[in-house]
Order: sequence, then structure tokens, then C-alpha cells
Amino acid sequence: MSQNDPTDNALAAIASILDQPPVIPRERERPAVDEVAATPPPLEEFQPIEAAPSFAVPPPLETAAPIEAAPPPEVFLPFEADGYSKVGPGPMAAIRFKWTVREDDGDYYVDETIGENSTPIVSGPMNKDAAIQLVDDREDAARRRFDQLKSEMTGRAAVANLVRKDNGEA
Repeated sequence: MSQNDPTDNALAAIASILDQPPVIPRERERPAVDEVAATPPPLEEFQPIEAAPSFAVPPPLETAAPIEAAPPPEVFLPFEADGYSKVGPGPMAAIRFKWTVREDDGDYYVDETIGENSTPIVSGPMNKDAAIQLVDDREDAARRRFDQLKSEMTGRAAVANLVRKDNGEA
């Protein structure tokens, strides 16, 4: 072994720890307490039930006014269609759809892009309500297609797991 062997240094450190006498913790001084014998609380005497409980039907509760159904939420279109946008579903920004409404000389156009740096596909000219409706329809259709694809992939994965388990492979 050489003089600078790390094993020697480690063994020396362990030996120095083991050579120290054990530390015995001192008992803490406890404050003086009046010692009183503990006694359990007195037991209550058993008192028999004088009358059997009544199983009669209780009087009906006061009837409250019937609960009225809440009115359906009102749908408000944005005051400004210019800048209205929605983003489609998806796990990666590079393949995610985005629809944005823009105004040009009183006409509205919808720019549809795939990813962040793609050239937009322009739909229009149209009025404000039609542009907003187009964005909402496209986003809804994309979400339905995405959900359908996701459920198909989940179903196929479940079937593949069953097939693997049936073949004895884990």
C-alpha cells in the first residue's frame, strides 16, 4: 500500500470514531411535582329506562318552497372579434392547431396555423359572427377528433396488454 492510499485514510477515520468512549446522556433534572395518587373517576350508577322509546312516526317537517331550476347560462359573444382565438388539443405545440380572427377593412378573416411558426391558412372575408362561429366549430371538431383518437389508442393499448398476458408474457 502507498502512503496516500484512500483506504488507509478511511480506515483511520473509522478507527478514530470507534476509539472514542461512548457518550452517556445525562438525565435532565425534573421539576419537583406534588405526587398525588391517581384515582379513577366514580362510576355512574345504572338507572333503568322507565318508559320504552316511542317508535311512532314523527310529524312531517315543514315543507319548503320547491327548488326552481337555474336558468341556462347565457352565451355572450365577445365585443371585439378581432384577436379572438382558440387553440386545439394536443400533446405537442409543434402540431397544435390555432385559429385567430383578425379584422381588415371591416371584414373578418380567420387565420389557421399548425404549430407556432407556420404560414397561416386564411378563411374569409366574412362578418364578425361568422368568423367567431368558424373558430368555435373548428376547435370543437378538432377536440372531438383528438378525443376519438385518444380513446382508440387507449383501447388498443388495453387489448395489447390482454393479448400479452394471454400468451404468458409479462
